[in-house]
Amino acid sequence: MSRLPVVAVVGRPNVGKSTLVNRIVGKQVAIVEDRPGVTRDRKEIASEWLGVPFVLVDTGGWMPGGTDLEAKVSRQVEKGVLGADAVLFLVDASIGVTEEDAGIAEWLRRAGKPVLLLANKADNDRREREMWEFLALGLGEPYPLSALHGRRTGDMLDDLVAVLTKDAPTTDGEAPPEKPSVPGVAIVGRPNVGKSTLFNRLIGEERSVVHDLPGTTRDSVDTIVETPDGPIRYVDTAGMRRKSKIDDGPEYYSFVRALRSVDDADVALLVIDATEGVTSQDQRLAERVDASGCPVVVLLNKWDLLPDAEAREEVTNQLMHRLHFIGDAPVLKVSAKTGKGVHKLLPVLTDAIERYHRRMPTKDVNRVLIQAQQAQPAPGGARVLYGLQGAADPPTFTLFSNRDLPPQYLRYLERKLREAFNLGATPIKLRVRRRSG
Repeated sequence: MSRLPVVAVVGRPNVGKSTLVNRIVGKQVAIVEDRPGVTRDRKEIASEWLGVPFVLVDTGGWMPGGTDLEAKVSRQVEKGVLGADAVLFLVDASIGVTEEDAGIAEWLRRAGKPVLLLANKADNDRREREMWEFLALGLGEPYPLSALHGRRTGDMLDDLVAVLTKDAPTTDGEAPPEKPSVPGVAIVGRPNVGKSTLFNRLIGEERSVVHDLPGTTRDSVDTIVETPDGPIRYVDTAGMRRKSKIDDGPEYYSFVRALRSVDDADVALLVIDATEGVTSQDQRLAERVDASGCPVVVLLNKWDLLPDAEAREEVTNQLMHRLHFIGDAPVLKVSAKTGKGVHKLLPVLTDAIERYHRRMPTKDVNRVLIQAQQAQPAPGGARVLYGLQGAADPPTFTLFSNRDLPPQYLRYLERKLREAFNLGATPIKLRVRRRSG
């Protein structure tokens, strides 16, 4: 199957790249704040125009020659351009040509990609008349538009689609085959515990910006990786702090996006900094992940930096006491930086995903329920008459009973179902329906 065309959105900081991405996609998928440097990683979003699908890549502000962090962001932009089929280069019509614009234009000319030069913030006719100075960038005639208000974005997209479909084969109107869903793995944790380093290690390239400044990742970044057991979509999320510690708009939206990524995931990788131990914030985050209903795999990162056996035993004890509520969740001791122990992760993820989607035959469910009730009847004459698995993701069982079942007995039945079907630490939901009359 041929891949979808890729369109990279580039420009210096604060020219409206994320606003344009949200305008094209039709919803807020990128964090927007009226200050430079909010977007740092590359973010890929599926989009389409006039029935032509393509992948839109939102990038950080291109600032070559800046700080170490800005240089890393700029390298991500360059990788996005090199992997693109077309480039949307944004400049600010309200400011005019800057030295940074000229430097970016020079690099884009050398890259040899089709480029559409967009003079953003052309909110009125006067700014449209002044946009011709951008011809000096040597990238052709600029498109005057307003990403914020949607002014003339449709005309620009018409021309973009023409570029993308110029050499595309015809399909005689046939709809593309539906793609199977790819299981998602959300990498979550407090700021600066090594999530992006782990993400880059798993996908095999430097995709997320890694820096020792807490909060470097602002948005959820995802990449599909082909594995021997099939494709997996890894999602690198922003570091999650307590709400009371979130002090600006972008961080709040990062927090919301991270929670959404957890809710949509098939497995959550909870990354904990072993050198700091299991903190109260790790505990609260684990509670939130557990409440989402997806399986949890705990990664004790930086394990190789613990000085001795006593320190390792202390972290293990903290894990048992502070995260006891996640039960028998797998625990891996790794070093994302060196790669030590990371190879053990894929089999654990594959197993957790399979259990999360598993469906049990109704006859087997009722066999387990009958055996469990024979071994230990419910108090007060209560009895489960019939049971079935009503849903997966996670496995959800509906029990039809003659009376209300006490919570402790439901926990007993849950344990029996878990043991019988080898569900391990996969969350299970039980729904009880009392028979009328």
